[in-house]
Amino acid sequence: MISPSHWTLDSIPWDRFDGSKVSPDLIAVIKTAAVVERNGSDYGQYLANVFHDDPEFRAAAAQWAQEEEQHGIALGRWAELADPTFKMDDAFARFVAMYRIPVDATQSVRGSRAAELCARCVVETGTSSLYSAIRDAVDEPVLKAICKNIAADEFRHYRLFFETMERMLAREGASTSGTRLRWMRLKTALTRFKEAEDDELASAYHAGNGLTTAYDRAFATEAYTARTLGFYHERHVRRAAHMFAQAASLKPEGWLARFVGRLMWWIIERRGRAFRPVLAPT
Repeated sequence: MISPSHWTLDSIPWDRFDGSKVSPDLIAVIKTAAVVERNGSDYGQYLANVFHDDPEFRAAAAQWAQEEEQHGIALGRWAELADPTFKMDDAFARFVAMYRIPVDATQSVRGSRAAELCARCVVETGTSSLYSAIRDAVDEPVLKAICKNIAADEFRHYRLFFETMERMLAREGASTSGTRLRWMRLKTALTRFKEAEDDELASAYHAGNGLTTAYDRAFATEAYTARTLGFYHERHVRRAAHMFAQAASLKPEGWLARFVGRLMWWIIERRGRAFRPVLAPT
C-alpha cells in the first residue's frame, strides 16, 4: 500500500526561484495543474464512498488525496511566485464553482471497482509522464524540484491503484471470464484516456488562468493541451505507453502496445511542436 510522502513544502528550495527562466506559457500550464491537483479531497471522498467496506484501501486513498492536495498547493505557491497577480485560493474557488465530481456517489461511475481503479491508473500514467516531462524540460530550479517530487509520487500512486485493481480482478474473476475482464480494462482505459478532453482540464485552464471571456471548452482544451504536449520527448511517451498498456491488459512489450506508443508520440510531437522551443528545450 501507499507510504507517506518523503517530501513536504519545506523541502522545496523556494529561495532559489529564478523568474528569468519562466515563460507565460509555462505559467499557464502550472496554474492549470495546480487547481486540478488541489482537488484531491473531492476524489478522496468519492473513493472512500465507493470502497466503503475496504478499510485498507480507504486509508491508502486518504493518504493519496492528501498528497494530491500537497501537489496542488506546491504548484500554486510556485505560480504565485512566477505571477504575483495570481491567487491560488481564488483560482481554486473559481474552478470548483465550474466543475465538481459526484462526491456523494456510492457506486463507481465506471461500473465496477476494478474499472474505477483501471481509470485511476490511466490518470496516474498521464500525470507521472507529464511531471517527468516538465521536470526534464525546465531550468527553473524550484519548479524542477517540485515536479521531480510529484512525478515520483504519481508513479507510486499508479502502483497503488494497479496492485489494488489486480486484487479486485482476482475477486471478480471468480464469476467473470478472463476475456470479459480484459475487455473491460481495455474499454475503461481508452474511455478514460479520451476523457482528457472533458470539462475538468478545460475548466481548470479557464479558472486557473482567470479568463474573463465566456467559458469555451474547445478553446481551453486546445490551449492547455498544445502547451502541455510541448514538454514531452519520446522517452516520456514510451514510458507512458508501457504503463497504459499494463493498465489496459495489453502486453507492454507486445506489438499493439508498441504501436500505441508510436501513435501517441506522433500525435504529441505534432500537436506540441509549436511550443517545444519555448517549453522544452533539448
